[in-house]
This record gives sequence, C-alpha cells and structure tokens, in this order.
Amino acid sequence: MTTVSLPKPEKIRPGGLLAILGGGQLGRMMAMAARTMGYRVRVMDPEPACPASFVVDETIAGRWDDVDAARRLAAGADAVTLEIEQIGVEALRGVARLAPLRPGVEPIRIIQDKTLQKPWLAEHGFPVGPFRVVRSEADLQAGAPALGGNVFLKIGRGGYDGRGQARIGLDPHATRESVTEAWSSLGGRPCVAEQALELDCEISVMAARNPAGEVRAYPAARNHHENQILAWSVLPAGISPQLESRAEALAAGIIAQLGIEGLLCVEMFVTRRGELLVNEMAPRPHNSYHQSERGCVTSQFEQAVRAACNLPLGSTELISPCAIVNLLGEVWLNKTGEPNFADALAVPGVRLHLYEKKTPRVGRKMGHLSSVGATAEQALERVLEAKDKL
Repeated sequence: MTTVSLPKPEKIRPGGLLAILGGGQLGRMMAMAARTMGYRVRVMDPEPACPASFVVDETIAGRWDDVDAARRLAAGADAVTLEIEQIGVEALRGVARLAPLRPGVEPIRIIQDKTLQKPWLAEHGFPVGPFRVVRSEADLQAGAPALGGNVFLKIGRGGYDGRGQARIGLDPHATRESVTEAWSSLGGRPCVAEQALELDCEISVMAARNPAGEVRAYPAARNHHENQILAWSVLPAGISPQLESRAEALAAGIIAQLGIEGLLCVEMFVTRRGELLVNEMAPRPHNSYHQSERGCVTSQFEQAVRAACNLPLGSTELISPCAIVNLLGEVWLNKTGEPNFADALAVPGVRLHLYEKKTPRVGRKMGHLSSVGATAEQALERVLEAKDKL
C-alpha cells in the first residue's frame, strides 16, 4: 500500500493579501492587526462604507450570498477568512475554489444554522442542555411541554444579539395560543427550542487552530448580557481552576473536531448545579474577547491573522486582568450631543474604541470601552465607571 504525503500548507508571509468576508467591527479590528503585521487586506461587505473600509486596501460590495462578489474577493488572495458566519454556502464554495478558506466551508455550514449546530454538538458527545429542533408549530406544541415548559426559542439561521429569539414561559395551565404566538413571532422558520436553565454564570472560551494543527485556548471570560446583547465581559472569569481547565479543554476539543482553521469562540453556561454546557459557537473573533487586545500576550485579532496565514499561534497568556463594556446606539440616542468621551478617558486604565458607524440605532454596537486593572473586579469597575461618565 502506497502512502501519499500531502504537501504542508504554506505560511503566508507579510506582504501577502488577506481577504475577509465581512467588514463590520470585527473585520475592522482584524484588518488593523493584519496591517500592523505587514499584510494587505481586502474585505467584502453589503455596505461599501462599512467599518473596515476605512482601514483596508480594497472593499468589495456584495451581499452575503453574492457568489460573484465572493469570487472577486478571493481572486488573487493568499487566504480568506471571515468575521461573520452568515455567508451563503455557495459563496463559500466559490471562495474555496480560488483560495484557502479558513475556517473552511463545512464548519461554517454547520455553525451558521442552529438546527445543525446543536445536534452536531450532541452527536459528538459535547455537553448541551435539553433541546429540540422544531420545524413546525406542531413540533413546538409537543416539544415545549416536554422541555419543562420554560423555553427559549431561537431561529436556526440569522439570529444574533437577541434577534430571532422568543421566550415561552409555560405553566401547567398555559394555552396553546402562547406557543402559536412565539412560533409566529419568528416567522414560522425552523428553530431550536432550548430548556431554560438555572444559571450561575455565562462564560466563553476562545480557541485558535492553524492549518498545521496547533491549538491554543484563551482563559475563560465571564459575560453579562442585557436584553440578550452582551453588556460587559471580563478576563479572567473568576471560576474555579477545575472548571477553567474543563472549559478550555472543551473549546480545544470542539475546534479540533470541527477541523477549523482559524478561531472558534464557544459560549458556555455554568449551571447552579455545577454543569458546564455549550450554548453556541462562533467561528470568528468575538465580542467577549475584545479585551484580549489589552490583557493578553496575543489579541484575538492578531491570533486570527496568525491562524489564517498559517503562522505559529501566539501565547494566550493573560498578563493583566481586563474588561470591556459595549457602547450601543442608546449611548448617543439617550442624550443631546456627543457622549462625554473626555470624562470617560479620565478613568485610569480606560481606552476608547469606536467603529466609525455613522448612524446610531437602538441595540447597534457603535464601539466599546476597554480597561485593565490589578484585579478583574477593578478592571470591570473602571470600565463601568467610564461608561457612566459618558
């Protein structure tokens, strides 16, 4: 029997062209890291004046399912990565025919649809809470009571930052109409119904894997959500060493099993009974690791570039406790005139990060504040104090 040795993926040296599917704030910060390392950057986004457009060499306008635009993005690129997973599968395949696509078509196809993502996790032995895939109202009418009556309903494709979710709080005397209302509110599309859990906290772990197979996981971040949108996140998470070890191993195991070349953020629940359960996954930089730019040896954005370019991964060591707080459109809409950035920046250890989005809207991420401190508590206190001063 003849053994065929496949050629090792080439390392992409500075000066090469990195292409990014998506030009939002994550693409912008990834592009800034890439430019610092000497790479040229091209992005594709539906909005020509997207946040990344101000810092890249070229912006291609195209919808997420625009195969032609995706092919133009990939033409001549040394590697293609992404900052949003909602890219059409045919567009992804078109890219992969022209350039190395990292993280890869199949992992994105699975992750971008919760009706595929959740069963994949369960089938591969990763811990998840009780759930059911529902494809009709009849499925939901049967599934909600079976899940204990207190259920989160999430659309399979396209939901984020609280969009595409409904809560069903059933009691023994609840009517079928409440289930019908929830199903209709999400457009009658395939969904995942998840049992509501009693939580101690929510954490996430960012893992990275390069084409050479090297894997590194960051320390866990503790996350706080308001209206299903991340409000703040802090590193370290302040969980026990045993739980920290389990969480990092879980993220590393998932990224290896999926075969991702790039980043994978694994959002997890810690229940009051001490269970560690996977909530959702994102194959890209993540809001809960923006503070890695301040407190880790290697930021998530530099790590994304290293992974896409097949370079050795950087250290994920935490060198200072750090925290971020999101700045949503409400910061601008709830006051007259520009927010008071000067007062916010007077707080020790605080930095301002704005995304050059011109129109504030309720729930829209316009920027964030980051901070460092001697402890996680101090870092979080500083960044929340700075936000209050806005």
